[in-house]
Amino acid sequence: MNEEAIVRSLAALAHEHRLRLYRALVVAGSEGLTPGAMAGICGIAPATLSFHLKELLHAGLATHERHGRHVVYRADYACMNEVMGYLTRNCCQGEPCALETPTTCA
Repeated sequence: MNEEAIVRSLAALAHEHRLRLYRALVVAGSEGLTPGAMAGICGIAPATLSFHLKELLHAGLATHERHGRHVVYRADYACMNEVMGYLTRNCCQGEPCALETPTTCA
C-alpha cells in the first residue's frame, strides 16, 4: 500500500461519524450491516450516512454487496491490516518493543 492510499484511509477515519461507522462494521464482522442497521446503531441520519459510507468505500476500508433489495456493508480487514502494518513497520527499530507504562492519547 502506497503513502497516498494510507493517507486516504487515515483521512477517512479522521471524522467521528466515519470512525463510528467503521467500528460498527468491525464489530459486525463478516455478516456486515445494512445502512438501516448502521443508522440505528450509530445514530446518523440516512443522507449523512450515505455520504460517510461513500468515503469509507473510496478509502478501501469498507466493501458493499447487494443482497436482494438490501446492500450489506463490511469492513475490509485486509486494507486495515495494511494500514496498521504500514504504521508499525520497523517499530522500535526492529528490536522487540519495550513494555513501558501505558500512556493516554490526547
